[in-house]
Amino acid sequence: MAVERLDKIISKSGKFTRSEVKRLARNGEITLNGEAVKDVSVKADTENCIITVSGERIDTAEHVYIMLNKPQGVVSASEGRGDVTVVDILPDDMKRKNLFPAGRLDKDTTGFVLVTDDGDFAHRILSPKNHIKKTYIAALDKPIDESKKGVLESGIELKDGTVFRPAELEFIDGDMSNIKITIFEGKYHQIKRMFKAVGSTVVSLKRIKMGNVYLDDKLKEGCARYLTSAEIEEIEKR
Repeated sequence: MAVERLDKIISKSGKFTRSEVKRLARNGEITLNGEAVKDVSVKADTENCIITVSGERIDTAEHVYIMLNKPQGVVSASEGRGDVTVVDILPDDMKRKNLFPAGRLDKDTTGFVLVTDDGDFAHRILSPKNHIKKTYIAALDKPIDESKKGVLESGIELKDGTVFRPAELEFIDGDMSNIKITIFEGKYHQIKRMFKAVGSTVVSLKRIKMGNVYLDDKLKEGCARYLTSAEIEEIEKR
């Protein structure tokens, strides 16, 4: 049970400042479990209360975990410095303070991005010691053969000294330029650099899985949904 002041709970939604919350309460626009509340210093159980502001229910969850199907041209950041971010494209009813992507996809890479406000969770899944596996579909300009596939599956060291751990590769329907690849770390431009090292260029890349959770195939590009509690657990499983 998480018990917090009502004004703090509401302001965490990112839609109202604390001063706005106080003003709305004075005007009778805030309810707690169906009763109007004018003293927003009262405390409430965030897991078992219903709060409305001007008739709209407020999300009281301590943290949120969102699956987003990222389109091209969107940056994996909470602030884009002129670019559109993964947080920008979330539906308004999902937006709240302190959201960020737990891990990054390149601007031109599509697919599964996990957006959350839980820093501890993000640290666990991104830590090099615990780095969760991630699976992608890579389309290449030139096919690779079995020997090059074997090189990447054994691990590879680049000329600059960067070492990539062994990956898992699978040709999709026998097409040697259409590859399902699973990696167990998250180095800068890793997949693109791996294929470049064996003579092929990635022309499109889509993340389809994080941990043991697949991107929802019903989720169109640019759309998002909350992860279930079971999915959150499966993200961390090895």
